[in-house]
Amino acid sequence: METEKQYIFDNPKNVKRLLNGFYICCAVLVGLDFVIHRHVYHSWENIWAFYPIYGFIGCVVLVVIAKWMRIFLMRPEDYYNPAEETETGNDIKTGDNEKTGGSHVAD
Repeated sequence: METEKQYIFDNPKNVKRLLNGFYICCAVLVGLDFVIHRHVYHSWENIWAFYPIYGFIGCVVLVVIAKWMRIFLMRPEDYYNPAEETETGNDIKTGDNEKTGGSHVAD
């Protein structure tokens, strides 16, 4: 019997450990926001948790713009491979070629 290779994130306990590590890092960085003096260019950068708020708003704006762009960028499902025929006369569904009388090998 063949055993599948186990990867580090196949174990849910390891995923939970990784997420807990990210949460701890986020908490430490927010705590350091009170202690570390930042050299800012604009006065509104002094607002508490400005960068997380800025990042969240930027992410939301990107999602909204992407949904809006989807309206005019979206193409039909078979846009690149139309179901009827190509310009060369090959029928994609059956594989028949109109010019040579078929694509099957002669017996």
